[in-house]
Amino acid sequence: MSLNVKKGDTVLIIAGKDKGKTGKVVSCDPANGRVVVEDCNMITKHTKPRGANQPGGRNKVAGPIDVSNVQIVCPDCHKATRVAHKIDGENKIRVCNKCGASLEAKKVEKKAKKSKADKAEKTEEAVAEEKAKKPAKKTAKKTAKKEETAPVAAEGETAPTENGEN
Repeated sequence: MSLNVKKGDTVLIIAGKDKGKTGKVVSCDPANGRVVVEDCNMITKHTKPRGANQPGGRNKVAGPIDVSNVQIVCPDCHKATRVAHKIDGENKIRVCNKCGASLEAKKVEKKAKKSKADKAEKTEEAVAEEKAKKPAKKTAKKTAKKEETAPVAAEGETAPTENGEN
């Protein structure tokens, strides 16, 4: 059985004890024609304890609803609608029957991660500059520490050495 509802769609429940509620589709079961909508059709599941990490108890979970009892809410006109299909090039897309807007989820483009090839493209000059900077910083820190720990001698006196001799 083919469903007009997909995971992530916002739907309105049109029949049953939760009639009038809206929510996102958490999962679909096309073989049985059922969908699970978050925070709708809540049922109680009794679980046995399965060890120290999993205590037993009564848990409220969302139960499945027949797909005929839900309608998709259009993201543009915000109305519950039937689904129409339109052929766009080679793709068959779902559209709102009332306003004609696409019901397909808009894909968010992620920033492209730098590939190994991009990282390897550093110029030799940049690498040489980085190497030149690193030892200079380390030596500056070491000399600063030595100056802080070295005893200071008054005028006319010689400073004691590390092993205590003058």
